[in-house]
Amino acid sequence: MIIKKDLIKRDIAGETVLVPCGKTIYDSNGLFILNELGAFLWDLLPTAEGEAELVSAVLAEYEVAEETARGDIGEFLDKLREMDII
Repeated sequence: MIIKKDLIKRDIAGETVLVPCGKTIYDSNGLFILNELGAFLWDLLPTAEGEAELVSAVLAEYEVAEETARGDIGEFLDKLREMDII
Protein backbone atom coordinates (compact mmCIF):
# COMPACT_ATOMS: atom_id res chain seq x y z
CA MET A 1 0.00 0.00 0.00
CA ILE A 2 1.21 3.47 -0.77
CA ILE A 3 1.54 5.95 2.09
CA LYS A 4 0.87 9.39 0.60
CA LYS A 5 1.99 11.54 3.51
CA ASP A 6 5.38 11.95 5.14
CA LEU A 7 4.85 10.51 8.63
CA ILE A 8 7.35 9.02 11.07
CA LYS A 9 6.31 6.54 13.75
CA ARG A 10 7.71 7.36 17.18
CA ASP A 11 7.16 6.25 20.77
CA ILE A 12 6.56 9.33 22.90
CA ALA A 13 5.67 9.18 26.59
CA GLY A 14 4.39 5.61 26.31
CA GLU A 15 2.27 6.33 23.22
CA THR A 16 2.93 5.35 19.63
CA VAL A 17 2.38 8.35 17.39
CA LEU A 18 2.76 9.33 13.77
CA VAL A 19 4.63 12.60 13.51
CA PRO A 20 4.12 14.66 10.35
CA CYS A 21 7.27 15.95 8.69
CA GLY A 22 8.18 17.76 5.51
CA LYS A 23 5.22 19.29 3.68
CA THR A 24 2.85 17.05 5.65
CA ILE A 25 3.28 19.40 8.62
CA TYR A 26 1.20 22.00 6.77
CA ASP A 27 -1.54 19.50 5.82
CA SER A 28 -2.17 17.94 9.23
CA ASN A 29 -3.57 19.00 12.55
CA GLY A 30 -0.95 17.46 14.81
CA LEU A 31 0.11 13.99 15.82
CA PHE A 32 -1.78 10.78 15.10
CA ILE A 33 -1.93 8.36 18.04
CA LEU A 34 -1.85 4.63 17.24
CA ASN A 35 -2.96 1.77 19.44
CA GLU A 36 -0.99 -1.51 19.48
CA LEU A 37 -2.77 -2.92 16.43
CA GLY A 38 -2.46 0.35 14.52
CA ALA A 39 1.29 0.43 15.17
CA PHE A 40 1.60 -3.19 14.02
CA LEU A 41 -0.36 -2.48 10.85
CA TRP A 42 1.53 0.75 10.14
CA ASP A 43 4.80 -1.19 10.00
CA LEU A 44 3.28 -3.58 7.44
CA LEU A 45 1.65 -1.00 5.18
CA PRO A 46 4.62 -0.14 2.93
CA THR A 47 5.06 -3.77 1.84
CA ALA A 48 1.48 -5.05 2.08
CA GLU A 49 -0.15 -5.95 -1.22
CA GLY A 50 -3.62 -5.52 0.21
CA GLU A 51 -6.02 -5.98 3.08
CA ALA A 52 -5.92 -9.79 2.88
CA GLU A 53 -2.20 -9.76 3.60
CA LEU A 54 -2.77 -7.55 6.65
CA VAL A 55 -5.49 -9.90 7.92
CA SER A 56 -3.14 -12.89 7.57
CA ALA A 57 -0.41 -11.07 9.49
CA VAL A 58 -2.78 -10.08 12.30
CA LEU A 59 -4.12 -13.63 12.59
CA ALA A 60 -0.56 -14.95 12.83
CA GLU A 61 0.43 -12.38 15.48
CA TYR A 62 -2.69 -12.11 17.66
CA GLU A 63 -5.28 -14.52 19.02
CA VAL A 64 -8.34 -12.98 17.41
CA ALA A 65 -11.24 -14.17 15.29
CA GLU A 66 -10.85 -13.51 11.57
CA GLU A 67 -14.09 -11.52 11.47
CA THR A 68 -12.84 -9.26 14.26
CA ALA A 69 -9.47 -8.82 12.54
CA ARG A 70 -11.14 -7.91 9.24
CA GLY A 71 -13.40 -5.39 10.96
CA ASP A 72 -10.58 -3.73 12.90
CA ILE A 73 -8.28 -3.59 9.89
CA GLY A 74 -11.06 -2.23 7.69
CA GLU A 75 -11.79 0.50 10.22
CA PHE A 76 -8.09 1.43 10.44
CA LEU A 77 -7.69 1.57 6.66
CA ASP A 78 -10.91 3.54 6.24
CA LYS A 79 -9.63 6.14 8.71
CA LEU A 80 -6.30 6.39 6.86
CA ARG A 81 -8.15 6.82 3.56
CA GLU A 82 -10.42 9.46 5.10
CA MET A 83 -7.33 11.44 6.15
CA ASP A 84 -5.78 10.83 2.68
CA ILE A 85 -2.81 9.02 4.22
CA ILE A 86 -3.19 5.96 1.96
